[in-house]
Amino acid sequence: MLPGRTAARPRVLVLRALGLGDLLAGVPALRGLRRAFPDHEIVLALPPALRDAALATGAVDTVLPAQAPGRGVPVLTGWHGDPPDLAVDLHGNGPESHAALAALAPRRILSYAAPAPVGTPAPVWRREDHERERWCRLLQAYGIDADPADVTLPPPAHPSPAPGAVVLHPGAEAPARRWPARHFVTVARQLRAADCRVVVTGGPGEEELTAEVAEGAGLEDRDVFGGGLPFAELSALVAEAACLLSGDTGPAHLAVAHGTPSVTLFGPVAPRLWGPPRDRRHTALWHPGPPGDPHGTTPDPSLLRIGTMEVLAAVLARTRQAASTAPGAGEVNDRG
Repeated sequence: MLPGRTAARPRVLVLRALGLGDLLAGVPALRGLRRAFPDHEIVLALPPALRDAALATGAVDTVLPAQAPGRGVPVLTGWHGDPPDLAVDLHGNGPESHAALAALAPRRILSYAAPAPVGTPAPVWRREDHERERWCRLLQAYGIDADPADVTLPPPAHPSPAPGAVVLHPGAEAPARRWPARHFVTVARQLRAADCRVVVTGGPGEEELTAEVAEGAGLEDRDVFGGGLPFAELSALVAEAACLLSGDTGPAHLAVAHGTPSVTLFGPVAPRLWGPPRDRRHTALWHPGPPGDPHGTTPDPSLLRIGTMEVLAAVLARTRQAASTAPGAGEVNDRG
């Protein structure tokens, strides 16, 4: 039996065993399920490292640890007890992810690979859909309302280790989405020259990358957060940042979730598929080119066409905009 489970409650099992960015892009769909099934226990199958992030969405009751190499489909061996009342495939278009859920004999499955309800058109997987819209559209095909703009996370309870800093996140799951470290160094140096505090973050296994950027930019040890911050600390760092600069990876989605100004660098995948919503707080930099492989082993040519000066200008624009709209900006103190 899953920890914290109340036996009397029917359960909805959702499969999205991917990364942090995938989880956050799926929040609108998860919120739609939460509203549609208020009396059910919502169980989300995803990697155990994302447990705290999943619970922070407010749409998930329980996490079922599940992961597979790369972006594969895990076998859901951790499920115990009665079959799910409903299983929802937010992992992919099938058939593997659909089969993983079907193996648990749920009463009903919502999936791009499942037959549609009688009298309704079957949901069709469209490559041109934005990721947030794709999963909302799946639920809508089954009569469940979901808003792609419903991405906001509650403010973190944890204090930021560097409030007001410009946060640089040079890493990404795949090299195809990693802008060169030397370019991050150039931008960091210029930001420091403009009197910005700069900090660097990295995920597990990215200690060498964050150290390279930090050393090149002349940062102090207190400004380096390599090796993967716990989610509560990462969330607070991003939420209270002046701006986040990153590639197309998890922290970029976290900035959107907290309304933090951001500059995101795109290469193999266009921003219209994975980028931030249209909002003056967020800048997506992209030089159009042929579609690339987001999981490729070398930096994508489109990503490499993004120059350091255009990135610097975008980050400074976002930080200055944030400063001008901060509470008290431009306020006159008349106390003499």
